[in-house]
Amino acid sequence: MARNEQLIRQHKILQILERVRYGKMLEEIRDDLVDELGLKSLHTRSVRRDLEALQAAGIDVDSHDSGRGRVWKLGPRAKSTYKITASATELIALSLGRDLLYPLAGTPFWIGIESFWNKIQEELPATVTDHYEKYRQVLHVLGTPAKSYENHDGMIKTFNRAILEHRTVEADYRPVGKPVSTRNMDPLAIVFYQSSLYIIARVPESSDVPVGDLSTTIRHWKLDRFEKATALDLWFKPPKGFDLASHLSQSVGIFSGRNSKNFRIRISEYAAPWVLEDPWHPSQKVKRLKDGGIELSIKASHELEIIPRVLSLGGEAELLSPNSARQKIADMIASMSSHYQK
Repeated sequence: MARNEQLIRQHKILQILERVRYGKMLEEIRDDLVDELGLKSLHTRSVRRDLEALQAAGIDVDSHDSGRGRVWKLGPRAKSTYKITASATELIALSLGRDLLYPLAGTPFWIGIESFWNKIQEELPATVTDHYEKYRQVLHVLGTPAKSYENHDGMIKTFNRAILEHRTVEADYRPVGKPVSTRNMDPLAIVFYQSSLYIIARVPESSDVPVGDLSTTIRHWKLDRFEKATALDLWFKPPKGFDLASHLSQSVGIFSGRNSKNFRIRISEYAAPWVLEDPWHPSQKVKRLKDGGIELSIKASHELEIIPRVLSLGGEAELLSPNSARQKIADMIASMSSHYQK
């Protein structure tokens, strides 16, 4: 754990020194580390050891006397390691990705995106910039929701720090239509899905199970619904063998759950081309029907990952199984019909 904390501090020190031109005193670096990492205390001796470790690793960090005392700063060799070049095509690709991430505006992630974007623009020659501006006009990004996580900046920092340091978080969470509940969770990752942020965390199945017990589950929590999050002085070990990409691949969307169900959907000849050109999931199986339609077989963790997709196709799709989800669609259609009857 100590080694992990040291690496986190050293990475943060480099970020702090990148932001200043004339360097910072040891005490100033210490204060920034305490503030940005949410530490209760930190001795300057630890900061000095971190700086010396960076020097030993070959990073150009040095100190010199100034009018206000001894300051530490990045040397020219450290700054030159970040110098990159980019073509107009690479700039277009990067700017498209930047547009898609607008919901993160105001968060630490967006600050990093903007900082990197500005560095590239400053380094590129005018000819490349002009070429980029010309071709960027023919390709636009639409459809991103008008939402922002700017007001969640502090909460994002708390979860980000807790993930890096493997610290348990006490959180107040308000599910839709339910009262606020307070519980502990072990955050493992932050996922950006359809312009919303989700916390992937391991939590006890009940309040009687202590944090860290083996009888825990991994669940997904929408960041918008957190009202408070506090990193505790409790540390956890990540689940052995847990792989985020493998875990997320079990769902069609962002729902969590280990016990996936098999769904079968019949899709008409008219709607089949739309589903074939925009697959619902990489693992889906397609069976061609004699009438020109298709039968789609797909696994999902929750029926709400499938039902909205079926309903969006109207009468061109029919959910064949499981029966529980089929009945739920029938109930939804009956309720919708009652709204439009005279």
